[in-house]
Amino acid sequence: MPADDRLIVALDVPNVVQGLDLVARIGDAAGFYKIGLGMLTGGGLALANALKHEQGKRVFLDMKLFDIGATIEAAVRGLAQYDLDFLTVHGDPQVVTAAATGKGGTGLKILAVTILTSLDRADLDANLIKPGDIHAITLERAARALEAGADGVIASPQEAAMIRALPQARGKLIVTPGVRPAGAATGDQKRIATPHQAIADGADHIVVGRPVWQAKDPAAAARAILAELP
Repeated sequence: MPADDRLIVALDVPNVVQGLDLVARIGDAAGFYKIGLGMLTGGGLALANALKHEQGKRVFLDMKLFDIGATIEAAVRGLAQYDLDFLTVHGDPQVVTAAATGKGGTGLKILAVTILTSLDRADLDANLIKPGDIHAITLERAARALEAGADGVIASPQEAAMIRALPQARGKLIVTPGVRPAGAATGDQKRIATPHQAIADGADHIVVGRPVWQAKDPAAAARAILAELP
């Protein structure tokens, strides 16, 4: 049986060697993996390529790209050659539009980051983000990113239901980090929900890192999360 791809396991380990070891320990309990900036200098792209083309896994490259349009377009065009599944960019419309142009006719899905799940209203104030409810701002950023050509958005599970109700979200992806099984430590996440709640509220995929890779038995941890899903 193929793995349930609604669960994306974040490979938040330092290098490709530890990443391959973790994937081997998880085995067939998961088939979709996120590789982020923390592993970029530790062979992250090599790991992404190995997982996709040698092991048949799905790969989410979480780069959160942000730059001028020409640079974003060039960067995405280069990354699209790896034939990966998801790539994140900042949710600013001009960034999303450039990324959508860069991916061309490939199957790469551009996911726009709305508001990081580690932020709350106090953080937005410190970052000079306009006043207002954080959920409403996330919703507005999601709508604008989708209108600009994003294939989906990254948002906290607390906003999944509101985003799913947007007309712009019809047929689009919602991917939610900030997901924690009941009883798990929240770590640096502030806007969280359980795996069951995130999927029930409209998320297509949940991203879970530490509750899986820090577990004594990562495969069992992944299966326990999947058992919670509706």
